[in-house]
Amino acid sequence: MFIWWGWLQKGYKISQNIAKFLTLIDIWCCMPDNKTHVYLMPGMAANSSIFDGIHLPENSFETHKLDWFLPEKGMPLQDYAEKMCEFIHHPNPVLIGVSFGGMLVQEMAHFIQPKKIVVVSSVKSKHELPKKMIFAKYTKVHKLLPTGLVNNVELLAKYAFGEAVTKRLHLYEKYLSVRDKGYIDWSIDQMVNWNQEVPPPNTVHIQGEKDTVFPIVNIKDCIKVKNGTHTMIIHRAKWFNDNLPTIISE
Repeated sequence: MFIWWGWLQKGYKISQNIAKFLTLIDIWCCMPDNKTHVYLMPGMAANSSIFDGIHLPENSFETHKLDWFLPEKGMPLQDYAEKMCEFIHHPNPVLIGVSFGGMLVQEMAHFIQPKKIVVVSSVKSKHELPKKMIFAKYTKVHKLLPTGLVNNVELLAKYAFGEAVTKRLHLYEKYLSVRDKGYIDWSIDQMVNWNQEVPPPNTVHIQGEKDTVFPIVNIKDCIKVKNGTHTMIIHRAKWFNDNLPTIISE
């Protein structure tokens, strides 16, 4: 009888400890999340590995990488943006978008309430588009581009990054993984036909002085990166690591 009583006492203590443990888990789960959640959207045809060099302080920020999915035929950019918002799992996030991804995150702001939008190597309105894109809009010349050759990495890099690849061919193989012809056609068409007049509130623009896709001469009200090119999110990652925490928090 004493043996059974001892076992019952031990079982009761174990149950108490389990209950305390579960209570601590509940408390931890209900604690407010004080980190700023930052979602990263790459540029046209690029995957989220372009952000591999971006490291924000983990005590203040948590980053989440987004990737392109194939659009439905004839899908407006606004509809695509709404669907992309399904991958946002935190309220009031910071959205960072590069190039065409910068246009997309601005469209996403119509469906969620971001704390801040940071566009990199991109534009904030149709008035900042380069003349060649405005020309393409009215002549439809962009529809004549040989996008069927998307598996030619050199040609794809020219579309996506605005520069020829020679020494960095192996890097572009890694970054440019979205090579569906329908997606490329859709992306180019959405860019040249983008009609945004003014950017959403709390939008910050970071632009390289040597960007050849979206020349800085057309850009108003931006943070200029000296010698920055269209691919500076990759090659100037240190600048972003040094400056993004302050830019986001301001």
